[in-house]
Amino acid sequence: MHTNALIHEDSPYLLQHAHNPVNWMAWSDQALAKAKEENKLIFLSIGYSTCHWCHVMERETFEDEQSAKVLNDAYVSIKVDREEMPDLDKYYQDVHYLLTKRAGGWPLSIIMTPVGQVIFAGTYLPPQSAQGRMGFRELVSFIKGKFDDAYEEVQKSALSIEAAIKQYERSFEQKEPIHAQEVIESFVSNVKASYDDVSKGIGSAPKFPHASTWNALLDIYEKTGNLEALYMSEDALFTMARGGINDQIEGGFYRYSVDEAWVIPHFEKMLYTNAELIEVYAKLYRLTQKHVFQDVVVQTIKAMDERFLKEGLYLSASDADSEGEEGKYFVFSYAEAKEALLKGGLNEVETKAVMDYFGITKFGNFEHQSTNPILTCNEKPTRVEDAIVLLKELRQKVAYPFIDTKILTAWNALMVTALFEAGFDEKAKTVLETLLETLHVNGVLYHQIVLGGSLKVEALLEDYAFVIESLLRGYAHTKEAQYLALAKKLSHEAEQKFYINETWYLSDKAFRAKAVLEDNSYKSPLSTIIKNLFELAKIEDDTALFIRAKDMLESFGASIQKYAHAYPEAVRGITLYM
Repeated sequence: MHTNALIHEDSPYLLQHAHNPVNWMAWSDQALAKAKEENKLIFLSIGYSTCHWCHVMERETFEDEQSAKVLNDAYVSIKVDREEMPDLDKYYQDVHYLLTKRAGGWPLSIIMTPVGQVIFAGTYLPPQSAQGRMGFRELVSFIKGKFDDAYEEVQKSALSIEAAIKQYERSFEQKEPIHAQEVIESFVSNVKASYDDVSKGIGSAPKFPHASTWNALLDIYEKTGNLEALYMSEDALFTMARGGINDQIEGGFYRYSVDEAWVIPHFEKMLYTNAELIEVYAKLYRLTQKHVFQDVVVQTIKAMDERFLKEGLYLSASDADSEGEEGKYFVFSYAEAKEALLKGGLNEVETKAVMDYFGITKFGNFEHQSTNPILTCNEKPTRVEDAIVLLKELRQKVAYPFIDTKILTAWNALMVTALFEAGFDEKAKTVLETLLETLHVNGVLYHQIVLGGSLKVEALLEDYAFVIESLLRGYAHTKEAQYLALAKKLSHEAEQKFYINETWYLSDKAFRAKAVLEDNSYKSPLSTIIKNLFELAKIEDDTALFIRAKDMLESFGASIQKYAHAYPEAVRGITLYM
């Protein structure tokens, strides 16, 4: 069996690749120096442990001896866990977007010169060329050939890409005063323009939950009484709650829906997805008093506790695949489900009612005529709770997907904020205390710990932003002075570390990626840190701090006025405090 340098890492994702025949190295000065010294191209692959297409590319390419040989001979191959280094991932996702004009994703595949200049960016690459698309082996061999035979051409391309990246980073920074009312109106109308009136939600397939958008719309409704903002959010969140993106048997939301109608999800469950959705469903319940939304909150928290809560903190994610098949744990065959319900004590009529309610049919809605449960009608059958227990038992015949044992500070802080919003104050306080005891040690905040591992990576901007937010939420709910004191201390620290020459960065490491206002997989750490400063200014009645926060936001003023819908968390800051 092969073993490479990743065997010495803590990250479950990097350890998944420790026995590939590729001579992987983790991102480090040593790996970058090796490329320079040996004058080898760099192949950078970024992914995470519960990513379906990362597993596919590993099976097809990184476990393949022939592909490994091409890489080992001509490249220094570097593997990055995007959850461990979100700053690095963000930078290279932006590069991918710039080069391809398409959103990136994982696995992210980047090829660079020996001194780290990007010359190619892609995502999943099939092993062999097909249908006019270059396969992995051919691509890496082709680029190596170009590097050897047409070095000046490659260098010229690398320099022009580098210049374009710098230009792209500056393009968002155009100072302009922010007119709150205009931004709010623009936000609502922009969301409305991309709103799916038929299947609800935003855009077409693949469809993401967009929790931060609904959160902003609900704040706008609360502040201005804009009913459109409420109705769009309520319709979308109601439809998602009943759809296949919500695990109807165990609770908890999957990462996104593959189709427009929310029927078939990509079956990963991420802590951040669920934390942000708990917060927004709790807010929707508070505003509407409709118990269906409170039920979602309770079920989702219960699901997170059951699968993700370990030693007082939440693990980061669970996989889509079980026993090598996507969704295998979560879906039901008609015959098996029917048999389990009848054997479990339901009669024929009750069984049919339950099967109809969950949309479990002979034809199914997923592969091999299996069904991912969705709710098909409002009326709950009488024996539905008993049926859920039986269907959950039936699932136990298949192994539960792999769970990543990383404890991420930022994502746990999102969960704390959600628990406070949901009114689970004591639980929120307990998780917050455990988080601070575990990851704020001797005055130093850390980014993560793997269960059973040690503290190595210091906190990034996202950790500070979301921890401060959770402390401020804790203070708002409990009025406990220590929360406010720590929020102020960490805010000051964050500015010292990440705010340099009037620019926010995602980390204070040698590799510096600029922070951006737009929300991506989860809300923007930069928007959150500025929103926190507004909240602190309000609590402390600190006009100077308010002006500074406003100034930070207005350095992106032109973009906010023009593309408000891309910045939901920033729009929340504007709605609440400007």
